[in-house]
Amino acid sequence: MDDTALVDHFNAAIVSLLPGFANNDDILGLAVSGGPDSLALLLLAHEAFPKRIAAATVDHQLRREARDEALFVANLCAERGISHSILTPRIPIRGSIQAEARKARYSLLHGWMERANIAWLATAHHADDQLETLVMRILRGSGLDGMSAIRARRGHIVRPLLDITKNQLVEFVQSHEIEPIDDPSNQDQGFDRVRVRNALAGLEGFDVSLANHSAAALEDARVALNWMVDGLAADHLSKTETGCVLAKTDFPHEIQRRLVLKAIHICDPALSPRGEQLERTIAALGTNQTTTIGNILCQGGEQWTFSPAPRRQNS
Repeated sequence: MDDTALVDHFNAAIVSLLPGFANNDDILGLAVSGGPDSLALLLLAHEAFPKRIAAATVDHQLRREARDEALFVANLCAERGISHSILTPRIPIRGSIQAEARKARYSLLHGWMERANIAWLATAHHADDQLETLVMRILRGSGLDGMSAIRARRGHIVRPLLDITKNQLVEFVQSHEIEPIDDPSNQDQGFDRVRVRNALAGLEGFDVSLANHSAAALEDARVALNWMVDGLAADHLSKTETGCVLAKTDFPHEIQRRLVLKAIHICDPALSPRGEQLERTIAALGTNQTTTIGNILCQGGEQWTFSPAPRRQNS
């Protein structure tokens, strides 16, 4: 795919993800770190939608070089007349670095969007990222929801590069004679994603962009299943004064699982039970037992009832 075709492809992806974008004045925000993927996103968006984009770079303050890298992106944007902001967390990032950095990054980006009246945020996730995520989810035993992997649109975040390979993005940046930033954390074997990426690098002759087709098919299945469960919940799951009742329970296991989750969330919206906890609960309900999950009392029988568990009396 040459540069012109890539720009056209990007344009079509944005219009597909945001059907009204071509006919309104919305601004598309771009998360740009300075690596080859996000620089490609910046250059593609600038060519496809000039004057309708703004960019932000998050300096997580985890590396000394990060500030200079953010200024590098700022200079590229200034040369092209693109609005750019550098965002930094107020509280130092600690704990699980990748996970906490991600939380901080999206929190900062959402705040920037609100302040700048930016409607949408585009990130540079691409086909190789999608394949890596699918493999990681398989290795972690994810169910259908997890196997939907990286979604092309979620809320106000869009990912228009999911069927474009990293090599295509690297070549696009090279054609603009820009040297991208090389983040050393991308080579750190201490991160699961890096180990999976290196393992996949040994596979040749495969079209990695097809991974996005699989993820999209799984996402379609997830949406269809949720649509079915919503209808069944409307017919068979009713609220009571203290909780709710599932009047019909003889469904396939995955539908049972989603209906029970709905029932639990009616009683306690903040409760997110782990897979094993939920499986044990469903097994108990299916054999007419009474059990608790979190602070919810679950009673089996012809119908399943859910209510707050009685508080324990102090002896």
